[in-house]
Amino acid sequence: MTDSAIVFSRPFRAPGENTYVAEVLASGHVHGDGPFTAAASKLVRQVTGAPLALLTTSCTHALELAGVLLELGPGDEVIVPSFTFSSTAAAIAMRGATPVFVDVDPRALCLDLDLVEAAVTERTRAVYTVHYGGIGHRLDELTALCERHGVVLVEDNAHGMGARWRGRTLGTFGALATQSFHDTKNVHCGEGGALLVNDVDRFGERAEIVREKGTNRAMFLRGQVDKYTWVDTGSSYLPSDLLAAVLRAQLEHFDHIQAERHRVWDRYARDLVTWADQTGARLMHVPDDAEHPAHVFYLLMPDHKGQLGLLGHLKEHGVIGTFHYQPLDSSPAGKRLGLTPAPCTVTADVARRLVRLPLWPDLTEADLDRIVSATTSYPGASRS
Repeated sequence: MTDSAIVFSRPFRAPGENTYVAEVLASGHVHGDGPFTAAASKLVRQVTGAPLALLTTSCTHALELAGVLLELGPGDEVIVPSFTFSSTAAAIAMRGATPVFVDVDPRALCLDLDLVEAAVTERTRAVYTVHYGGIGHRLDELTALCERHGVVLVEDNAHGMGARWRGRTLGTFGALATQSFHDTKNVHCGEGGALLVNDVDRFGERAEIVREKGTNRAMFLRGQVDKYTWVDTGSSYLPSDLLAAVLRAQLEHFDHIQAERHRVWDRYARDLVTWADQTGARLMHVPDDAEHPAHVFYLLMPDHKGQLGLLGHLKEHGVIGTFHYQPLDSSPAGKRLGLTPAPCTVTADVARRLVRLPLWPDLTEADLDRIVSATTSYPGASRS
């Protein structure tokens, strides 16, 4: 590998970040729920269309907060995809509830709805859907399924900020949704997240209370009570205004970030078609009814040998690609803490074949030339 390797991901630096951070430090209000939290939260609402957005210190904490609001506990079951990050399931298990692992659709890599239907039991309290790559998938059918069974839909939208399905933004289909602002995401503050509350009547007031250590401090800050006190269980999920300052700067440049990421994504989608056809690789699929956020660009190699071969080949050419999620149903914690009604064969197969290419806004055309050249010079098991 050369010294000038092209890394898989590099956090975007938004103009204004340093200025905003300096303003926070000079203001004396460095803790949470300051003016930059308010400004960033407003921008999150504008991008997502959610009526209430509560910043958190991570998407993991947003998922944990959702579990508290749903009052999950022992004996409860929550359906989740096996093909996701551990936080989706861990936040359920932390409440003493049981994550029920379901396989994904082989094209969208989102929950297979036929298997979701089969996995619902009298103990099912919620379905957590993950929009892999920011791709919406059969969301009308999923919402109808949840309504039919009287269970709550929660969206893990860590990949999908700004994405749409049939014109509607991801993160607004479930009663609750979560966002990630980790530095690998399109917009970030190093570590951060948000809980989107769409069913405000049911969850809004309590979400604010649980997020603020079980107090009604949010009502106090709005002047609705003359002092705040402890009223419920809760924890400290709110980020410092320093993080919110960085996030505000990022969100103010959201359109630019998205345009640059789509420039990269579109280059791969255009220039790798012939190579994929020759080698049997499958490029990332975006259905006609989905508008993706260019969060990831992945391809599926024909087999595990091809995955390892391409990753090694890219590294030799100074390009860092990577795999992605490993099946949760067969993980040590998944086997101990979860249930798997049917084998997650698609998840197991995809995990052994998927390769993600570098995707970040500051990749130059010269960088993309190198990445495309490195990828297409891998012969694979060429078709006859």
